[in-house]
Amino acid sequence: MAETRPEIDIDSCLAEVARAASEEKITHAAAGNLKEWLTQPRYSDYVPEIAEHIEAEKWRQLDDVFWTVIPFGTGGRRGMMYPFGSNAINDRTIGESAQGLADYVRQTKPDGPWSMAIAYDTRHRSREFAELCAGIMVANGFEVYFIDDYRSTPELSFLIRYKRCDCGIMVTASHNPPQDNAVKVYWSSGVQLVPPHDKGVIGKVNEVNEIPRIDFQQAVTDGKIHIIREEVDRAFMAEHLKHSFDVPRDLKIIYSPLHGVGEFNVKSLLTEVGFRELEIYEPHREPSGDFPNVPGNSSNPENAAIFDAIIEQAQAVGAELILATDPDCDRLGAAAPVTTDLSGPWATFDGNQLSVLLGEFILSQRKQLNRLTPDNFVVTTLVTTQMLRRITESFGIKCFHENQVGFKWICSVMDREGPENFVYGTEESHGALVGQYCRDKDGAVACMMMAELAAWVKAQGKSLHEHLDELYRKYGYHHERLINIRMEGSDGMKRMEKLMQKFRTDPPTTLGGLVVKSIRDYSTLKRTFPDGKTEDITGQQGNIVMFDIGEPGNYIAARPSGTEPKVKFYMFGYVPADKVDDLGALKQSMAGQMDAYAADMEAIVDSV
Repeated sequence: MAETRPEIDIDSCLAEVARAASEEKITHAAAGNLKEWLTQPRYSDYVPEIAEHIEAEKWRQLDDVFWTVIPFGTGGRRGMMYPFGSNAINDRTIGESAQGLADYVRQTKPDGPWSMAIAYDTRHRSREFAELCAGIMVANGFEVYFIDDYRSTPELSFLIRYKRCDCGIMVTASHNPPQDNAVKVYWSSGVQLVPPHDKGVIGKVNEVNEIPRIDFQQAVTDGKIHIIREEVDRAFMAEHLKHSFDVPRDLKIIYSPLHGVGEFNVKSLLTEVGFRELEIYEPHREPSGDFPNVPGNSSNPENAAIFDAIIEQAQAVGAELILATDPDCDRLGAAAPVTTDLSGPWATFDGNQLSVLLGEFILSQRKQLNRLTPDNFVVTTLVTTQMLRRITESFGIKCFHENQVGFKWICSVMDREGPENFVYGTEESHGALVGQYCRDKDGAVACMMMAELAAWVKAQGKSLHEHLDELYRKYGYHHERLINIRMEGSDGMKRMEKLMQKFRTDPPTTLGGLVVKSIRDYSTLKRTFPDGKTEDITGQQGNIVMFDIGEPGNYIAARPSGTEPKVKFYMFGYVPADKVDDLGALKQSMAGQMDAYAADMEAIVDSV
């Protein structure tokens, strides 16, 4: 006999939820979302497990997965996986995302035909979620182009443009912890959703009731899902090769995919452009959503600790450059010897340093080849080093630097200003792009450029770090530091909101022992001075507050993350080139100033 479910007393469950809310064991928002999932027919499959959680009084867990409806942030709809919940990644929230996207595309293009592209990474359930999305889109009348293996996010962006799709989905949570997953949703341009499409899609997501679906294999057999791997791989590689420079290739490289998708794209590209001494770091080679051999199981190339063991290997084998990409291969991390002594100390590069090194290299190579014109431009963000702007302007071209965080804003500027004149886009979180073949940051092409730069610098008898010091002496010393403070769940969100409100209504007058000269609030696009006077500022609106401190070019930005439950503090120091004398002493002094900034910002966080 088929097993029958015990009957669930919904009224009793609702009463327990109401009691928990009244006793502040869960938020009222969580109680409202729980009521929806307990009473609406579209959530009926999830009711038994929710009821078990209520009976076991797992209120903390229930609050975490129901306190809000998981939103679209700077990197799509991202969060912790859990079998149910409006604030978790599961079959229902992924399915709603795909169905809402289908509904919105059909509304904006009512006559069809419709097509879309899908790819996925090595995370747990990524393939399963990709097949789920594909089956839903086919059921809604879409033709689907499906990359049938682990591939990078930028390759998905490229595929959308290559096949002229109406939209696309990448199943990945990028560099988030192993328990997370996500869908990054793209429009026909290959850019992640920006206004008005982001709000349009989420509006449709919130209206989703039924989610039709066609079996994945049946849709492949019927020709509704096209497996496109080999064709798109070749076309993507051809675009990458257009951006390679004719510089030396004498370099020994170790590359880590950090258990993600990057080996295929990076290894094949570096080999194709002529780097013969390339070692894949074996402990990080296995595609795995657990990221088992990475410190803290966090495959984020922003984390210098992931390079420690690889540096030991590099010193043992005489390698000259280490490259790493995050799980969906859209971010670059790198480390190199401090001097030309390969057995000596090594150091990593932060995202701002990578932005500068790659930007200056690309511009100088293009100038040498007479491929730089006054119409060319570079794009970056508000929280990326101003050193790149100074470098770009020294080449006589414009740098659009007042953009909100997220590569979609960089790519939107590219399209607005003319992609044919776009040279380079970058952000402090280790993302970079050249060319117009896709509309997202690309870890593979960044690896190629970094390898070419390292070989070019080596041919001049310098290390990459020595080369960076030369740029500091030429353009001024820029020192940046990022602090991340996690604030989990609904309580964390309340603290973040309270913190940002405090910055706006009761801001600090000094930071790190220096006077705050003005405060820039990008939610209102206003600058406020200590005497209460205000003036307009240019840029895009967003939830960022900046404190200008001491001499011009020194400031701190506070911003809640759009992809993780944390607040970010971006700290910037600057000394003009004509005041750069003893660079070593200057670095030490600036590091101490950053420590003082950090202590004050952390004290403010502790006060809310």
